[in-house]
Amino acid sequence: MSFPRYPSYKDSGVEWLGEVPEHWEVKRLRFVAELNPSKSEISHLARDAAVSFLPMEAIGDDGTLNLDREKTISEVENGYTYFRDGDVTVAKITPCYENGKGALMKDLINGIGFGTTELIVARPRLEETIGTYLHYLFISPDFRGIGESHMYGAGGQKRVPDAFVRNFATAFPPVTEQNQIATFLDRETAKIDELVAEQQRLMELLKEKRQAVISHAVTKGLNLDAPMKPSGIEWLGDVPTHWNITRLGWICSEINDINHVMPVAVEHGVPFLSAKDLLDDGTLNFTNDIKMISEEDFANLSKKICPRRGDIIYSRIGACLGKARLVETDERFLVSYSCCVVRVIDTIGSRRFIQHLLDGEMILTEARMRTQGIGVPDLGLGEIGRFPVPLPPMREQEQIADFLDDHAGRFDTLTAEAQRAIDLLQERRTALISAAVTGQIDVRQFA
Repeated sequence: MSFPRYPSYKDSGVEWLGEVPEHWEVKRLRFVAELNPSKSEISHLARDAAVSFLPMEAIGDDGTLNLDREKTISEVENGYTYFRDGDVTVAKITPCYENGKGALMKDLINGIGFGTTELIVARPRLEETIGTYLHYLFISPDFRGIGESHMYGAGGQKRVPDAFVRNFATAFPPVTEQNQIATFLDRETAKIDELVAEQQRLMELLKEKRQAVISHAVTKGLNLDAPMKPSGIEWLGDVPTHWNITRLGWICSEINDINHVMPVAVEHGVPFLSAKDLLDDGTLNFTNDIKMISEEDFANLSKKICPRRGDIIYSRIGACLGKARLVETDERFLVSYSCCVVRVIDTIGSRRFIQHLLDGEMILTEARMRTQGIGVPDLGLGEIGRFPVPLPPMREQEQIADFLDDHAGRFDTLTAEAQRAIDLLQERRTALISAAVTGQIDVRQFA
């Protein structure tokens, strides 16, 4: 759907903004909102009064709030940022700022909240602006993009200065028109968000279906009429009578890692992958922000174990536990302690079959039972070697691997299509917000 433009425009005098509707007024934010209001205004309240508490993770990239936490005023009045219902917050630290973290504060306990010090708070002057409109302005790509160029600091500690927000100049329509624009954006972004949620649900269903296909193929085979026998393993159940049950360590020449060594990163060198580099599309990440180590460190560490084509990289720690990826490159690289290298004896097992088996939900169940440590699960190499492995004859392993490779490709195609739809919807959402708050489209009649 296309939207009309305003009848007449004027030069805003702001370089990035260009022309704006003739009746809009260019103002700096400090004239339409009070920044970082003083908590002294609640000094009259009892110190044991309950208020909402919002650390950064309680503020969503989509403007949602998790209001499950509460504290007393005495617990948070020192060392935290103060806000109340109707205030608009903006995260100022990277990458939260670039991701659009921030929200219109509402439904706070007793109308009051405290949160992370990495927030800038803007309280609308109601004769000049309203909170919903100000929030849309703050999440617009123009505001975020310009703010990035004003960041100071280094690395993960870069921040947008309060002065940038205070002096940010843009054009504001009358308050009644801001209400119309905000109402329009509320409705249209809600529609887009629901479409995005549908695509995300589809991706989850595809993931579940993919895992179900893998689990059935590597534990029951492709012949639905094959006679079965008990495997003796609870989670595995029955397997075809002509299959063997063995241990992963018995069909591998190597299950090894580089111990707890963490070499220093360099700008140019040899790739050093971690568990996060085992991508959901079934590949290894060699391109996006990977760590590099020196040739000297590579030479020393590769003496322990160096991955080669046909090896399986298996993640053994933390949230990425249980991912298995086949090495399909001759490029030199190492993997961190978060992963291990599994080298299958190719006269006994099909590497592709074992990779699909290790990447399935059923082996993940086994992995979780065998993890050690409190907090971050840590799976020992010996425990990985004890994984039970249902092993059909070699030719059948290859047939199952071919079947799963084919189906994985189909699932990947459908998942990629859903992701493209999400990307397009999110681009549409961003463009709509930008066009509305800069006056490039006239949405008053649609409000």
